[in-house]
Amino acid sequence: MRGLPLAAWAYVCGVVALATGLIATSSFGELDWSKLAVLAVLFWVCDSAPALLNVERARVSLSFAASLASVVLLGPAGAALLGLSAVVNGQRLFAPVKRLFNGAQFALCGYAAGTVFDVLGGDPPRPGQADWVEQVIVPFLGALVTFVGVNLLLMAGILLLSKQAAPRELVRESRQLSVGCLGYGMFGLLIAGLWQHVGTFAAVLVLLPLFIARWALEQTHAQQKAHAATLAALCQAVETKDYYTRGHSERVSRGSVMIAREIGMRPDRVEAIRYAGMLHDVGKLGVPTKVLQKAGKLTEEEFAAIQLHPMRGLEIVREIGFLDEALAGIMHHHERVNGTGYPMGLAGDEIPEFARVISVADAFDSMTSTRSYRPALSIDQAVEELRKCAGEHFDPVMVEAFLRALEREGWDPPDPVVPPDDDVAETTSQDHDDPSAPLRVAGGGARR
Repeated sequence: MRGLPLAAWAYVCGVVALATGLIATSSFGELDWSKLAVLAVLFWVCDSAPALLNVERARVSLSFAASLASVVLLGPAGAALLGLSAVVNGQRLFAPVKRLFNGAQFALCGYAAGTVFDVLGGDPPRPGQADWVEQVIVPFLGALVTFVGVNLLLMAGILLLSKQAAPRELVRESRQLSVGCLGYGMFGLLIAGLWQHVGTFAAVLVLLPLFIARWALEQTHAQQKAHAATLAALCQAVETKDYYTRGHSERVSRGSVMIAREIGMRPDRVEAIRYAGMLHDVGKLGVPTKVLQKAGKLTEEEFAAIQLHPMRGLEIVREIGFLDEALAGIMHHHERVNGTGYPMGLAGDEIPEFARVISVADAFDSMTSTRSYRPALSIDQAVEELRKCAGEHFDPVMVEAFLRALEREGWDPPDPVVPPDDDVAETTSQDHDDPSAPLRVAGGGARR
């Protein structure tokens, strides 16, 4: 929390002051302190072991279960007091400001959820209760949505004011976070229901499924990391063939994601196109190195070998199950909307959407990267070239989406990569990804 802007500090102080005021003015005369103590221990244990998600920097606290149980069993004041116990969380021992803010925001979430539970006519579960749906389940669902909503809003406020995230990024990530938060919150209803039958032992009973759920999420997270490591290894293998394309796959992946988000792709498809961008040139592993690094004109046979790399790429990765739609992007990213591309000469909407996205990002990065035969084009020059080729080489919708995202997010062209002296002469002097540079084919004139 060091270096927070003044507005962020004011926000933190405001949240803490509001939570303190609510607790100070609440009545605890009928509060069951033994329930509060047991739930506080459960809260502390769960909050000290958050679950990782496939969202950068994001974790979901298992303490949502204890918090929602307190909403039902202790009411608004008790839930607020329980939330305040996050101040002693074991994960933030050396971050007192974070601990204080988290305690305050959990207190506000609990108080708001408890108030909604009461307003909706909520009643703690009890043996022989006639109408569970109206008296428990519906009010609990309202409290759950309120708790998660207030939590995400309060966290979004500090992230925005501290400039740690952009609004669009928060909206995108909140969709995924809310699912985890709602899921863990539902355990609160289980705790509250069991409490009437087994008392404080209900907290212990719920710990097992909670931590099994946490373990399952961590396995998913670890699997995603393994996927990313596998893709990175494939990309590195491709880029060792040509010094001038180092980092190209990662930048194409980033550019493809920029376009995908701009045109409103679903999060799962955005993740798939991230993979497709990383692996779009993996077929070069099947192209002879001497062809990729040839300094002179390509023969017809050598150019045909280059044209086969999308299909070779598909052959290499087609058995990787999680790629799904990404395979079409890898296979067809060199098609052109006017039908003059390869490998199949598809035109217009015949070209898969992923391929139309990747081709724009691929060309832009190639143009803004230094090559052995020319220096990098400026951003403005590359933008002009994209506009000129829109409708011929590239889908105009994808070009405009990329340019809008580019204006908002910017682009960091790579630094020139200088290969060892003994490899300079072997580096290719042509680039099939660059629409501004013709491919020279011996006996066949100039081709793009």
